[in-house]
Amino acid sequence: MSLMDAAREVREMAYAPYSRFRVGAAVRGASGAIHRGCNVENVAYPEGTCAEAGAIAAMIAAGDTELVEVAVIADSHAPVPPCGGCRQKLAEFGRHDTPVLLATLDGATLSTTIGELLPGRFDQDHMSRAE
Repeated sequence: MSLMDAAREVREMAYAPYSRFRVGAAVRGASGAIHRGCNVENVAYPEGTCAEAGAIAAMIAAGDTELVEVAVIADSHAPVPPCGGCRQKLAEFGRHDTPVLLATLDGATLSTTIGELLPGRFDQDHMSRAE
């Protein structure tokens, strides 16, 4: 199964009764394993979880600590990029050049990288003087 196929499949499991905007994400860990996540809404909107965050949590729970590829899919007129918080989460576990493939159900795609999604990212180097 391709990474995008995994994202497409898990998108169907999204819990989106309020927005009806289902998103699926899949990340490939350094081990080669695929970890999937979908958005999970809550009536108290800020308490929901993005698909990318769910996939990262599944990756960590499985023992992988580095992602090497990302795929995100949604039913939209154009590929949907991760929100700002998820961009930072992806940057925590992936490198600047980690490929990210964004897609729509209609087949439109956009290939990018974590570095292109989050230039000037805040990372561990910024913490080097913290005690």
